[in-house]
Amino acid sequence: MRLGERHTETEPAPALDAALRTGPFHLALRAAIAARRLPLHRVQHHLSRQGIKVGVTSLSYWQQGARRPQREESMRAVRALEEILELPEESLIRLLGPGERPVAPPRPAARSYRSLVEASGVLHRLLTELESPIDGGLHTVGHLERVRIGPRRELVGRDSQHIVRAHREGVDRYVAIHHGDPGCSPGDVAVEAMENCRTGRVCWDAGTGVLVAELLFDTRLRAGDTHMFRYGFEDGTAGASSEYVRGFSFAGGQYALQVRFTDDALPVRCHRFTQQSTAAPRVGRRELMLSGRHRSVHVVEQQVRAGLLGIGWDWE
Repeated sequence: MRLGERHTETEPAPALDAALRTGPFHLALRAAIAARRLPLHRVQHHLSRQGIKVGVTSLSYWQQGARRPQREESMRAVRALEEILELPEESLIRLLGPGERPVAPPRPAARSYRSLVEASGVLHRLLTELESPIDGGLHTVGHLERVRIGPRRELVGRDSQHIVRAHREGVDRYVAIHHGDPGCSPGDVAVEAMENCRTGRVCWDAGTGVLVAELLFDTRLRAGDTHMFRYGFEDGTAGASSEYVRGFSFAGGQYALQVRFTDDALPVRCHRFTQQSTAAPRVGRRELMLSGRHRSVHVVEQQVRAGLLGIGWDWE
C-alpha cells in the first residue's frame, strides 16, 4: 500500500478482529500491521508525517511484547496508529488500560560532572596506594570488553579480554579499574582473574563506587613483549544503569565494547558517544540497533584516542 492510499477493506480481518477484542496489545498491533502489509519503516514514516517521533526499534518492541507504550508521546503514537492502520477508534488504546500498564521505574540518575571529578580524585589516591603510576608500562594492542545488564536494569558485570605490549622492562601487573553506577557497593564487587593473571591487592572507595584491582602476571615482561589476559568484575549492587563509559588516558590500539541486555529488560533506544574529557560536551552520537539472539549493541574503535567512549541507552 502506497502512502495516501486507503485499504479497500472497511472491516478488520477475522484474526485481527479477534486480536482487537481480546488482546494483548502487542498481538493486536502485530496483527494490524501484518493485515495492512506495512513494513515498520513505513509505519514510522506515517507517524513522522503527523509530527510523532517513534523509532523503528520501539515499534518492533511494541509488537513483540518486549516493551509497552507508556509515555504521553507514545500514547499519541498509539492513537495515530489506529488511524494509520485503519482500526476502530480506541481499539488499541483500550488494550493499554490503566490496570495493564506497568509502572515505569524512575529514570537512572546520570553521573554529574562533580561526581566524575570526585571519582577522578579518588582514583588518583587509590592508584597511589597501589604504587601504580598512570602509565603502568603497558600499551594496549587490543581490548574486547563485554558488559551485561540484568533484569532489574542493573549492571550485572563485565569482562575484558586484553592484549598489551610492555614498553619498559620488568612489567608484571596490570591495574584494572571499575566505576560502579550510583549506589554501587564496591566492597561487594567480586574481581575475577580468568586467564593468564591472578588477583593481587584490591582497593575501593565506598562514596564514589570506584574500585581498583591488581592483576598479576606469572612472568615479568621485557620491553616489546606482549601478554594476553582476561579478567572481570561481578557487580549487580547498584540500581538501574543507563550508560557504560570507558576512559583512555592515552591513545592506543583497537577497542571493542559490547553491551548485552536480557529479554526482561530491553531499552527503547541505544547510542554511542565520545568526549574529549569529563568537562567536554558529548559528541559523535550515533544510534545503535539491538541485534542478535543476545540482544546486544556494540562499538569498535580501530585506534582509540585519549578521552572517553561510551554507549548509552534509554529505558523509556
